[in-house]
Formats: sequence, C-alpha cells, structure tokens
Amino acid sequence: MENLVQAALATVNYAAIMPSLILTGFGMLLLLIGVFSKPGRTSHIAWISIVGLIVAAVASAQAWSALGATGVEFGFTNHVAQDGFALFFNFIFLVSAALTILMSDDYLKREGYAVGEYYALILFTTAGAMWMASGTDMMTIFLGLEVLSISLYVLAGFFRRDARSNEAGLKYFLLGAFSTGFLLYGMALLYGVVGTTNIANLGMYLAAHKALVTSPMTIAGMLLLLTGFLFKIAIVPFHMWTPDVYEGAPTPITAFMSAGPKAAAIAALLRFLLLGFDSMQAEWTALFWVLAVLTMTVGNLLAISQTNIKRMLAYSSVSHAGYAMVGIVAANAIGMSGVLYYMLAYAFMNIGAFAVLALAGKQGEENLTLEGFAGFGYKRPFLGVAMCVFLFSLMGLPPTAGFAGKFYVFAGAVEAGYIWLAVIGVLNSALSLYYYLRVMVSMYFREPTEDFAWVSMPMGAMICIILAIAGVLYLGVLPQQVMEMAKTAMF
Repeated sequence: MENLVQAALATVNYAAIMPSLILTGFGMLLLLIGVFSKPGRTSHIAWISIVGLIVAAVASAQAWSALGATGVEFGFTNHVAQDGFALFFNFIFLVSAALTILMSDDYLKREGYAVGEYYALILFTTAGAMWMASGTDMMTIFLGLEVLSISLYVLAGFFRRDARSNEAGLKYFLLGAFSTGFLLYGMALLYGVVGTTNIANLGMYLAAHKALVTSPMTIAGMLLLLTGFLFKIAIVPFHMWTPDVYEGAPTPITAFMSAGPKAAAIAALLRFLLLGFDSMQAEWTALFWVLAVLTMTVGNLLAISQTNIKRMLAYSSVSHAGYAMVGIVAANAIGMSGVLYYMLAYAFMNIGAFAVLALAGKQGEENLTLEGFAGFGYKRPFLGVAMCVFLFSLMGLPPTAGFAGKFYVFAGAVEAGYIWLAVIGVLNSALSLYYYLRVMVSMYFREPTEDFAWVSMPMGAMICIILAIAGVLYLGVLPQQVMEMAKTAMF
C-alpha cells in the first residue's frame, strides 16, 4: 500500500490543473469573504471573482505559450492533460464566466438575491468545466461533470422564492441526474469491454481488437455514454429540458449555461470521439448526421412560435448545438477546429444578447416578451444597437463572429463530402432569420408601451456588453488568428 501511495504522489503534477486550482482557491476565498460581508453587499465579491478569472486566464496563457517548449503537461497518472485542446476551451469557459459575473451584480440586487455564494458557484462550475476539457480518463471527466452539474443545479434554482426558478432547478436536477446515470452506465460497460478507464487506451484497444467494435456491449456503452453528453449539449431528442430551465433560471445563469457548460460537454465528447471511438467513426458519424439535422431543424421550428424571448433563445441554443454538430460530423481539421471557434464565438454573441435582456427586464423577470420589447430600440438606443449586433451574429450574417463560425463548420462538411448536410445547415440559418428579425421589428417598428425608465446602465453590465460586441466583431472581421489557434489546439 505504501508503494502505491508513493507512486501516486510521484505522478501528481499541479501544473496540469493550475487554472482550475486557482479558480477553486478563489471560490473558497469568496465563501469566506461572504461570511464577513454585510447582507446585500456583494460588489466586492463580484470583482474579486473577476480577479480570480483573470489570474486563471494568465496561467492558461502562460501554459499555452509554453506548449512548444514543454509539450503537454500530464498529471495524476495521466488522468488529466493540459494540452492545447484543454487550454483553448479554458479560454471559452473563462470568457463565459467573466461576462456572466459582469452582468450579475446589479441584476441580483434588483431581484433581491445579492448573495456572495453565487459567484463562488460560478467559479466552481468553471473549474468543473476545465476538468471535463482536460480529462483523459473517464473518472476525471465524470468528476468534472458532477462538480459542474451540482453547482448549476443550485444556480438554476437560485431564486428560491420564485416558483419558475424552483421549477427550473428541480427539472434540471432530476433530468440531469437521470442523464448522468446513462453516462456512468455507459462508462461501466466500456470498462467491462476493455478493462481500462483511460480514453486513449480505450481507443487503442478497440483498434487492436476489431471484433469488439461490433460487440453489443461496446455499442451499448458508446450509445449510453453519448446520451449523457448529448443531454448536456441539448441535442434533439434530449433537449426537452432546455426551454423550461432557461426561462426559469436567472437570466445571467441562463446565459452561462448556454455557453460554458455546453462547451465543456462538447470538449469531453470530442475527446471520446477522436481518441476513444476513432475506430467506430463510421458509426458515430452516421448517427451525428441525423442528430445534427434534427437538432437544427427542430430548434429553429420551435423557436418560431415563441413570444417569450428567453424561450426563443433557448430553442435557438438548441439549433446552434446542431450547427456545431455539423463540424463534428465532418471529422476533419477545418470542421473540428471550426467547432472550437464556433463555441468561442457563440459565448460572445449569446451571452451578450442575454446581458441586454437582463437589463431590459423588470423586477421579477417580467417584460421579456416580444410585446414587452416594443420600442426598446428607440428608448434605449445603445442597448438596441447592441442587441441587433448580437442577433445579426446569431443569424450568421457578416461581418460577425456567427458568420465566420458557421462558415468554418459548413466548409468542413463540404470538404468531407457532406454537401447535403451543409445545404440543410444553410437553409436552417435562413429559417432562423424570421424569429431573430421579429425581435428587431418589435424594438424598432412597434409603438412603445413602456418608457423603460427602470433600465439602468451599471458599469459591470456595460463592460460585459462592450466586451461581447468587441468579441463578436473581432472574431467576425479578423478570424484567422483565432482559427489558427483552434487548429493548433486539435489533437
């Protein structure tokens, strides 16, 4: 036993998880600071959490610059890997968390829930997402998923006196726990087949034993494992929880859930597909072709009938998950790196749109309908223009990040020979113009029924929106550098 402990300690490499360690340390510090803070005074906690995210970003940037010299940092008996893939996703998680925190402080005070634990939970969620992206072992990814999910369950139901928030938290908890059961059972079956939980070893074993690829236990294990990830990404038919949870959760948390945790599930899914199930590519490519078409189409069709803008953006997030699946189906360099690029672009444009909604809503999450948005562009010109920028990007129109992201994933599909999949993706993008334009029509071509006098422009939310606009335009006008980083990040 002593030799086992010594061997385990010898493989510990904290450098491999340094960004997540920083966030965990800051999260515990925030909990301690909250104990000694006056009730309702949380601004300093919010800004300390931003400092924690900046420190983690600096650590990730230093690790990225050191990749050429030191290569991949492995740790904990090769259970985690700090490689370019994990670090690129780290930046997506950090951007999502930072934008969410910036819009949250005044919003929580307006709603009467200014509590310091909120920011600690966001940091813990981000740390869990990082473990999912860097995990090279099933158990590490499962640990990251649980840390992420439990924090999100609490955040979704954070407005404990609001029935809708309670419903969102309960639904997300019950369905999330159910999907986690599928994931864990799939992992157990795969372990029974290959005798290892290491993803790379799983792939090598299946490649060396071709007969196991068609084994019912292997196929069942893969399908159950994929079910767990597809639930987190909100792929049809595992998307039913999305509109109710997104509508009931606090608006900043809805924004965060649509970007950071979704990117974490995609990161873990890509590791499994490219390293663990490489020998089964024909099978999962055919499956994801069908799922991509269903997800794009169902998400857009259901979004058309929505009058609540949060529900509309919830179904919109389903369709955008379908666009990302197009790059996964392509399974080539431009398609896979396009998925990484798309998730970063989506973080900026979707969180920016939700930030405008958070400012436009009244206390109690009211006024977030198309009717309630009437005349908003005239009464609040800056926020109206910002919302239009984000909606144009969600539509996929140039020169925004959404256009560049869709171009890369569709180009990957065309290069791989999936012409019809790319055509269906383009047609779905055209279909989405209808419900995005409805928001702009309501803002500028409807007589205002409100004066929007309650809409304030707090510093944090303003910084969030300005950064989101800058990200959307930069990634749309000058996409080459970030796309090259995404290509470098792939295995």
